[in-house]
Amino acid sequence: MAESSIVLILFGSFLVLLVMGAPVTVALGVAALSSFLYLDQNPIKFVQIAFTSVGSFPLMALPAFILAGALMEAAGISKRLVTLAESFAGPVTGGISAATVLACMFFGAISGSGPATTAAVGMLMIPAMVKRGYDKGYASAITASSGGLGIVIPPSIPMVIFGISAIGLSVPPEAIAEHGEFQSVSITKMFIAGVLPGLVISISLMTLNYIRCKRLGYAGTAEGWDIKHIAESFRTGFWSVMAPLVILGGIYSGFFTPTESAIVAIFYTLFVGVFIHRELSWKDLFRSLETTTWLSGRVLLILFTATVFGRLLVENQIPAIVAESMLSLTDNIYLIWFLIIIFLLFVGMFMETLAAIMILTPVLLPVTYNLGIDPVHFGIVMVCSLSIGFATPPLGENLFVASGISNISLEEVTVKALPFAFVSAAAVFIIAFFPEIALFLPRQFGY
Repeated sequence: MAESSIVLILFGSFLVLLVMGAPVTVALGVAALSSFLYLDQNPIKFVQIAFTSVGSFPLMALPAFILAGALMEAAGISKRLVTLAESFAGPVTGGISAATVLACMFFGAISGSGPATTAAVGMLMIPAMVKRGYDKGYASAITASSGGLGIVIPPSIPMVIFGISAIGLSVPPEAIAEHGEFQSVSITKMFIAGVLPGLVISISLMTLNYIRCKRLGYAGTAEGWDIKHIAESFRTGFWSVMAPLVILGGIYSGFFTPTESAIVAIFYTLFVGVFIHRELSWKDLFRSLETTTWLSGRVLLILFTATVFGRLLVENQIPAIVAESMLSLTDNIYLIWFLIIIFLLFVGMFMETLAAIMILTPVLLPVTYNLGIDPVHFGIVMVCSLSIGFATPPLGENLFVASGISNISLEEVTVKALPFAFVSAAAVFIIAFFPEIALFLPRQFGY
């Protein structure tokens, strides 16, 4: 009875505040504080839990990766990556829109943000596609849909948040007895595990893009591939291509941690921007710092309150109740995966990705661990599922960004982006049903 009362107060006040239009941070904080007062607990505990949440070492990577992504755009690195991807378009049907997907993969490997990837790639590729005869709505739709790769291709800010949310998480004793002691999720392992799932989603997007472009008549260039143009694009973009290789290569080789790699990325970008490309000015530097401050503050405020919200769920055995309820319906792992993914896709349509991860990880991770699902595999599926929310209404941040760049209605972009959302969802089911897609590379690297 006590648990049901807490669930009612916690989720009831949270949902009421969201419907009233309150920011997610306020809704989480007020809901958690209301529950503390109902339980007659000292509100100081609220502050202590929240303060501890923003003091973890892995969290240092968050502002560093945001700053690295902002600096790379200012230093001309992202522009050269997009130019290189575009040079591979050639005579292939839908080649330039397929190059947009590749460009989002490249930029995702240095950005870690969906909207940032959509903005950086869209500013260059949407006008280029329109120039080649593409409909503005379609050009915007493929860009918005591919922008979600920014949080799937490592390094990824949501993966960092997932790893932090899993720290200190408790699981039912019977699950530990069956599957062994629960280990905190390694962010490095998450980064390695995200590579192949990112490729699966990218290939699914490019396959549908080819089919739709063939039907719409979006052909490639008549003159074929220009080897000189490709070589020149690679020459000018060499240091840009090296950026993700330096970042990910250092992490995968164990030369430095994800947190240290973010600092390496900042210094690498500063060196390239100042001494090689010579495009990074003091004005750009200060603008990048301003962007980093704003985005980091926004994320940390959500983390501050979401951690307390999650702790209340765990302390009141809510994850165990959810696990028991789901397992009472079925013990078929594929059906449970189906229910979880559909739920995450629905949540992604209405809630910001980072907030969703921080709220749902304490609830769903113990459920999946109880079924013998690897925590890293679950984390990858969760991030992939929520990434689709960037291109689905009503929240759809990537849709807003792409619509603003192309200057067409949000409704037109949304309608043309929905088929890509469906095929991305199909790719997520494949990743969930075949764990080796996510776990193969970590095993090869000894994790």
